Amino acid sequence: MALGSLSLLIFMLLGSPMMVTRTNAQGPIVDIGSAQFQGVFDPTTNVTNFLALRYAAPPIGDLRFRAPQSPAPTSGVQLADTEPPECVQGLVTDSEDCLFLNVHIPGNQVSTKALPTVVWIHGGGYAGGNGAEFHGSDLLQEANNEVVAVVIQYRLGLFGFLAGKEVKENGDLNAGLLDQHLALKWVNEHISKFGGDPEKVTIWGESAGAGSVLQHVIAQDGQTSPPLFRGAITSSTFLPSQYPFDDPIPEGLFAEVVSQSNCSSASDALACLRAADVSVLRTVNADMQAAAFFGTFTFVPVIDGSFITQRPTVALREGKINGRAFLAVTNTHEGTLFVDQTGVVMNTTTYAGQLFPKFGPEQDDAVSKQYAGLGTTLNQINNIMGDSIFKCPSFFMLNAFHEHEFNAFKGQFAIPPATHGMDVNYYFPSTGPISFQNPQFSAAFSQSFMSFVISQNPNDKLAPSEDITPPWLMFSTAGTEMVFNKTAAGNGTDIHQAPVNAGLLERCSFWESVGALTGQ
Repeated sequence: MALGSLSLLIFMLLGSPMMVTRTNAQGPIVDIGSAQFQGVFDPTTNVTNFLALRYAAPPIGDLRFRAPQSPAPTSGVQLADTEPPECVQGLVTDSEDCLFLNVHIPGNQVSTKALPTVVWIHGGGYAGGNGAEFHGSDLLQEANNEVVAVVIQYRLGLFGFLAGKEVKENGDLNAGLLDQHLALKWVNEHISKFGGDPEKVTIWGESAGAGSVLQHVIAQDGQTSPPLFRGAITSSTFLPSQYPFDDPIPEGLFAEVVSQSNCSSASDALACLRAADVSVLRTVNADMQAAAFFGTFTFVPVIDGSFITQRPTVALREGKINGRAFLAVTNTHEGTLFVDQTGVVMNTTTYAGQLFPKFGPEQDDAVSKQYAGLGTTLNQINNIMGDSIFKCPSFFMLNAFHEHEFNAFKGQFAIPPATHGMDVNYYFPSTGPISFQNPQFSAAFSQSFMSFVISQNPNDKLAPSEDITPPWLMFSTAGTEMVFNKTAAGNGTDIHQAPVNAGLLERCSFWESVGALTGQ
């Protein structure tokens, strides 16, 4: 993907923390056994923030490209008042030593109520993003301080998702996912000490964070023990091609990393990469991402044979899922950000072949026929990207939870321009401005998610007399969704339950049928 304007927008959207000045006071001290942390109370939000709690040892030296390890115990009380550094992604402030999480609790004392807990996983194409941008205090305020929030970081790019047979033999695949898994285990073990309930955890992510949620839903064949969450929320489920670790495509990426890192002549290529200066790998990571097809990301999860054992669509179809409740939201126009809107428009068959390199002429033509009725060629391509990578994976997950007769709900964010990521600031208003300044709408939208966190059902409203959202219907194979929009005049709310577009569901059936070739 040419970095240019697309990557700049993605990093602005997902990877640049907003600086906020607050007057804070010392908060409670929490002892987790291996460490003690003192939070900082913010009287403006009535939230105590515990920032940069280490959940894993620094993944440096011999731990580079390996599964995360538990951190060494520390003595004394650590003042948890500073945001952690971003994981390596090409920023001046980033660091390999980045495996931290933030915990946000209501008030200035630890609750004795065992509150439902939400864990946020940031997006950024598995290439960028950080936890500091997302203030968990926003979620607490939307939930009337009835939850605990956790925001986690994980390794990105080649540091988190380098694959290939050599990594399998002498390291660990999907290190970034294993980071998240260890963070969830940390929450399971320690969140009760912060007033959270380990039995009432919901994981939630956007874009690659939502894709990560999908990975944890299907992890370990849906048999993760003990269970690490009861509910899952995805905002724009990101599912790029996910190949077996020894497929020629990830093997080719490994070889390219070795070559660009000047490790080709080394007797042990992976040991050479472990010994390389982080600045070398940071440059290689950025250069390889810049060379990728526009709108795609180079280093993403693979089928590793242990944590992730099958293609996601297969695991979901076979019902191998963790969690017992699910809510998904997508944006109306998911694909446009990831398609060059200004360059020369290729035809749909060419585009399909570029996006999914294992397609042959038969599949390329089939894609062209599926999208022939959707307006201009550019609009067809926007929909190919949006459907295949973001929208349809959400429906695959919805179907899996529905088949188990678990709670499953679908929402659509339709406030124009309703492009990828436009919903994020409604969850996290501290992150930046929103496109529709209507307090009733903002409360109705954000509180639907927090109601789900609390009870696994968005119909259990936090403020029943004030909430303008009509009753959510359970998702079924026929498909209904809650549409969050504004009126044509632009100054009123339009929130209603509606059937999912039948053409979209048909196209999703097509994408599922070619999953062996898309790698999904």
